[in-house]
This record gives sequence, C-alpha cells and structure tokens, in this order.
Amino acid sequence: MKKTVFDKLKIVMVLVSVMVFASIIYSHCQIPCGIYGDEGRFDMIAENITTIEKSITLINELSKQQKPNYNQIVRWVQNKEKHADDISHIVTYYFLAQRITPVDNSTEEPYKRYIEKLTLLHEMLVYSMKAKQTTDLKNVEKLREVLAKFRTAYFFKNSKKN
Repeated sequence: MKKTVFDKLKIVMVLVSVMVFASIIYSHCQIPCGIYGDEGRFDMIAENITTIEKSITLINELSKQQKPNYNQIVRWVQNKEKHADDISHIVTYYFLAQRITPVDNSTEEPYKRYIEKLTLLHEMLVYSMKAKQTTDLKNVEKLREVLAKFRTAYFFKNSKKN
C-alpha cells in the first residue's frame, strides 16, 4: 500500500504533537504504580515557598534602587511565577488527583477530615496564585501556615487508617 503525502503529513503531525505535549503530560504519573513520595512533595512545596519569598524580597529591593535593573526584576518575577506554578502543580496533580481519595459522606469523622484536606489544598492554591500575582510577603506567610496545617491533617489520615 502506497502512502500519500497526506498520510505522511498526518504521521509527522502526530509525532510533532507528541513531542510538544510530552512535557505538559508529565506529572507523577497518574498510573496506579503505588510509588509515592509524600514527604518529598511537602519538602518541594516548602522549597518553592522559600524561593518565592526570596524572589519577592529581591523584586522589592531591586525596584527601590535609584536605577532599577529591570532585567533582573523581570527574571525574579519569572522565577516567582514558576515556583508558584510548581506549588499549584503538586497540589493539583499529586495530592488532589492521586492522594486525597473521596470519602463517603455518611462516615462523619472521615468525611470531616476529607473536607478539611480539600479546604487546605484549595487555600494553598489560592495563596500560591496570590503570591504569583503580587509581591506581598503576607501570601508567603499564609502559604507556610496552610502547608503546616495540611501536613498535620494529611499525616493524621495516614497514621489513623480511616
């Protein structure tokens, strides 16, 4: 069977699409492999928060200079935004999609803990968005507070099988 130019073009388009979207598809991995690194994810979020804090501090310092170095300011803004996105990615694709499982609402205490975890993860998403949009260090403080609360709520779940 002879391939037409159209058939070859379709193959090329599929290959290009796979290469372009391969990086977007990455996340831990949503295949039921059973390999999880919960502590590592908490450490990654904490590191991202610290990086956002440093970025905000430097953006504010550089902006106050007599002759601001706009190139450096832009780089620190991009860095801050990337790390805020990283937090959102971990919260969404690791915790919400894979680790926090729905609980029957007829089981009062487990359901209450489930709602608490969802609420804390939502707060983390909101404060990471606010940290991305502003240079207010209060959002960094709130991220740290929410992360600590979520850690407590999350590992309570894992130590007391509900």
